[in-house]
Amino acid sequence: MNNKLQAMLLVCALPFSAQAAQELSPWYLGAGLGLNNYEPNCDQKTMRECGEDEPYAWDLFAGYLFSDNFSVELGYRELGRAEWTDYSGKLNDVGAHGVAAGLVTSWPLFTRFTFSAEAGAMHYLIYNNKQWGSEYYSDNGIAPYIGVGLGYQITDNLKVQAKYRRYENLDETVWNTLEMESNYYGLALLWRFGSYTSEPAPAAMAPMDDDNDGVNNEQDQCPDTPATHLTDAMGCTQYHFVEGTVDFQLDHINFENDSDVIKEEHHDELDKLASYMKENERVVVELAGHSSNIGDPDYNMQLSDRRANAVRNMLIEKYGITGERITAKGYGVTQPVAQGNNPQAHSVNRRIEAHVSGEMKKPILK
Repeated sequence: MNNKLQAMLLVCALPFSAQAAQELSPWYLGAGLGLNNYEPNCDQKTMRECGEDEPYAWDLFAGYLFSDNFSVELGYRELGRAEWTDYSGKLNDVGAHGVAAGLVTSWPLFTRFTFSAEAGAMHYLIYNNKQWGSEYYSDNGIAPYIGVGLGYQITDNLKVQAKYRRYENLDETVWNTLEMESNYYGLALLWRFGSYTSEPAPAAMAPMDDDNDGVNNEQDQCPDTPATHLTDAMGCTQYHFVEGTVDFQLDHINFENDSDVIKEEHHDELDKLASYMKENERVVVELAGHSSNIGDPDYNMQLSDRRANAVRNMLIEKYGITGERITAKGYGVTQPVAQGNNPQAHSVNRRIEAHVSGEMKKPILK
């Protein structure tokens, strides 16, 4: 029996070490100690003379919680001994022990207190060391039991219980000399493995700020702001206005001889000027038209004026710049950038220059 008990407890304990460090495990171990009263006994007046009982009982058990209110237990129980002298004058020394399995339910009463009820069966060995062992005999069987308990949760892991159990049919059927029941009263300590561990909060993802302007991407309405610019709450550059001038040398807008038509491939130059004026709404532009030194100077003066106005009209019509912000003037051949009477000089001199002035937006730096 001792070897069976050791093997049973070893198997039950295997899962505990793996689970204990992680969380409050459904597994628990327990031990109980108490007093057991066999029936029939001396107070029933069925024996000739009572002896010295050893009513101390104990048990070891393991349990598994399927839920907070329902578990199964398996353990070994020693129910103690009782002595009496029968009518034949012989001393009877009777005891029982065995392996028990049962179901346990529990209900919370109030803070840390629980009430429990259990039912199961014990595979018992009952023995009689009759006449000091000279007439020893034994038998085994299955004894059902029921019980109730009152528990107190000392810590999350440790619980103490006061228990009562009633065993039925602790019988010896070989000689039909023992038909007994048993009442057990005792205390038990239960240890539940593991500990409560709160689930770690999912790591919060750091808000992304791709342009490093201090405003995360979700709120950033200007996602490409330079990191050196001071930004507002929406991630856009903050500006101040500075009075100044800037010249756009639209030297890639070259006209054919005696022409004021702006070719399609030259529109990129105007895109730059128009974008700058839209970003800087407080500036104005003067468009200066120039011509090459071929032909009549008066005619070239008129031609350069038409060229300047051609650019002005395109800024208004294509780009939506208001006319009040644009002036156009022709300078003819009076301001050449290349000297000489050759095709290269003439081509370079047929040009448009843009002189921008006013309050210009400048980013506020950090």
